[in-house]
Amino acid sequence: MKQLMTGAAALLMSVALAPAAFADAHGGYTIGVSNTVQGNGWREEMICAMRAQALVEGDVTGLIVAHRNTDSAGQLEDINNLIEAGVDAIVLNPSNPDALNSALETAMEQGIVVVAVDAGVTADGAYILSNNQEEYAYLGARWLFEQLGGEGDVVYMRGIAGVSADTDRDNGFQRALAEYPNINVVHEVFTGWQQDQGKQQMFDFLATGIPFDGVWTSGIDNVIVDAFLESGAPLVPIVGADNAGFVSMLTEVDGLEGAAVTNPGSVGGAGIALAVDILNGNAPDSNTVLVDPVLWENTTEEGRATIEAAQNPNLDPEWPVSVEIPGWTDYTMEQIIACEGPGEG
Repeated sequence: MKQLMTGAAALLMSVALAPAAFADAHGGYTIGVSNTVQGNGWREEMICAMRAQALVEGDVTGLIVAHRNTDSAGQLEDINNLIEAGVDAIVLNPSNPDALNSALETAMEQGIVVVAVDAGVTADGAYILSNNQEEYAYLGARWLFEQLGGEGDVVYMRGIAGVSADTDRDNGFQRALAEYPNINVVHEVFTGWQQDQGKQQMFDFLATGIPFDGVWTSGIDNVIVDAFLESGAPLVPIVGADNAGFVSMLTEVDGLEGAAVTNPGSVGGAGIALAVDILNGNAPDSNTVLVDPVLWENTTEEGRATIEAAQNPNLDPEWPVSVEIPGWTDYTMEQIIACEGPGEG
C-alpha cells in the first residue's frame, strides 16, 4: 500500500496533481478525506476503498487525502486545510463525535457536504454512514458468552477510548453482558486498534497466569491468536472481525474456536459514493445510514462453509475480506488493492 503525505504539504501536492478538481460545474467534484489512524489494516482498506470509489465515480476528478496518526486537534487542522483547498465534500473518520464540530459546521456553511464514516459526529447536517458498531459488538459478545455456556471469565480488548465507534461497541458489549450475569470481565484494555500494541497486551496478560475462558476483540484478532500460539498458552474461544488473517486462522488453526463479525473497511468507499449522491441532489431520507453486520462462526458446518468461501489470499492479513458493500461500491478487487485515486495512476 502506498505511503501518503500528511498535513498541508500533502494537500497542496494532491491539488497540484489534479488541477481540474476545482471545476464548479457538475461532474468536476473534489472530495477531501480526513483520517486519524495510519498503519491499521482496517483504516488502510478504508482509505484504499475511498480512492478506488473516487476513481470509478464519473463525477469525481480530484481526491485530497489527509491520512496520518493524530488527535482531534490535528484532525481539526486537516479539515480546515480541506476547506481552504475548496473541496466539494469531506468524508472523514472522526476522532471524536463532538470535537470537530466547529470545522464541520464551517464546511457545511460553505456548502461542503460532510459524510462521517465508521463513527458518528454530532454536527447538525452531517451525514453518517457506518457499520452498525453496537450490533457488531453485541453479536460477537453474545456468541462468546453462549459458547462459554453463560458463565466464565473473559478478556475485553477495546479500541480507542472516546472514539464513538468504541463507545457504540461498548454499548453493544454491555447489552450482551447484561443478558449473561454469570459472565465476568476479568481484564479490560484499550488496544488503540494497533496490532503490535494489542499483541503485547495479550502477551502481558497471559504472563500473569490469571485464568480466563474467552477473548472479545475490537478487530485486533489474528495477532491475539498469534500471542496464544507463540506463548504456548491453551487456546480459548476468540471473537474478532472479518480480517483476512483471522478468517484464515478460523479454518487453519487446530483447536481454535472463534467467530468473525463483519465490519467492512469498504464503508469508506460507500462514504465517497454517498457524498457524490448528495452533491448530485440524491440525498437519502435519513442522515444516518447503517450497514448491518453478520457473524461467521467456525463451530457450525454452515459457518465453516461461509468462512471458507470468504477466504482471499490476495488481501493483506489485516484487511477485512468484505472489500465491497453491495449497492454502494462499484470498484473491482484489483482497483481497491491498487489503492489509486483520480490522477494517481
